[in-house]
Amino acid sequence: MNHRTSPPGFSVVICVYTEERWEDILAAVDSVRKQSLPPLETLLVVDHNERLRQRLAEEYAEQRLTEEVRVLANAGPRGLSSGRNTGIAASRGEFVAFLDDDAVAEADWLHHFAAAYDDPRVMAVGGRTLPAWASGRRPAWFPEEFDWVVGCTYRGLPPGRVPVRNVLGGNASFRRTAFDAAGGFATGIGRDGDRRPLGGEETELCIRLSQALPEAILLIDDRAVIHHKVPAARERFGYFRTRVYAEGLSKALVARSVGPQKGLESERRYTTRVLPAGVLRGVRDALRGRSGGAGRAGAIVTGVTVAAGGYALGTLRARRTGTTFFSGPIERPIEGPIEGPIQGPPPHGPIEGPAAVARAEAVPGVRTPEGRVS
Repeated sequence: MNHRTSPPGFSVVICVYTEERWEDILAAVDSVRKQSLPPLETLLVVDHNERLRQRLAEEYAEQRLTEEVRVLANAGPRGLSSGRNTGIAASRGEFVAFLDDDAVAEADWLHHFAAAYDDPRVMAVGGRTLPAWASGRRPAWFPEEFDWVVGCTYRGLPPGRVPVRNVLGGNASFRRTAFDAAGGFATGIGRDGDRRPLGGEETELCIRLSQALPEAILLIDDRAVIHHKVPAARERFGYFRTRVYAEGLSKALVARSVGPQKGLESERRYTTRVLPAGVLRGVRDALRGRSGGAGRAGAIVTGVTVAAGGYALGTLRARRTGTTFFSGPIERPIEGPIEGPIQGPPPHGPIEGPAAVARAEAVPGVRTPEGRVS
């Protein structure tokens, strides 16, 4: 692909929900507008917050005239998955990239994504997410193996441009045709407006995509870098414990949707190889008198135990209550932006557990579960 004569069209989707992140949102959009490979458009999808939608519409009124920045209302139920699906439906680009609302992308972020799509089998490309700690440095007890807790790339992922089971949702891109084959992000797994920090929606989508397109390649390129803010509240052990418990609950839902073999494939390697090595490093550092070694080893052991408890409880609840996921096709771009608030439930019916996968494989363009992991 010759980027100078035929650059690919990227639609960048940033889902937002609170005015408390106003400056972060502006910084995220600014980082997209300064890309060495300019995007076709930036879509700000506002999650059921009319005041924020109006404020952003006023902020980007000039850019709206050229459709460089468009402000949309989430057209589905509250939550990150529905917001992303709204952005996908409104996107015009050949590729759709996602950026967290409290992150900034380095200048060559889209350039590195684009280069990976030279291979037509590549359906998704993710990048590397680095933490920007509010305190200015990583807490001594916080293990790099658990950086996913704060929405960042964690120790254990391979370096370079490599195939993976799934990309991480806050720093990722997909071919637009991937959503035609597999549908969008499923509502029912990740965050939906409550305070529990659930996740897993991008994992479920990527597994479903690989099931729908067995020849598809999903990559992570660690040169596609973003910097993700970690507020002070998320540097505390209390948040760490809450987040890993929520991840266990989320993994139970992912496993229910796509099956435990695929749903936990990467996690088995992570818990049997990456985490034991992290514990040993922590113990060794403690024996050598290095700060934080014992704390990191303890955090890893605690994290595994709490996540396992969340997974067990989540599995039990899913079996007992019959967890429901919402699924449906991502429509092609509609005429004109969705600018006002949209009321009412989504037009797609519920599909339970593995049945959602069966339908996703049988019908082109299906969607399934949800979330907000920042």
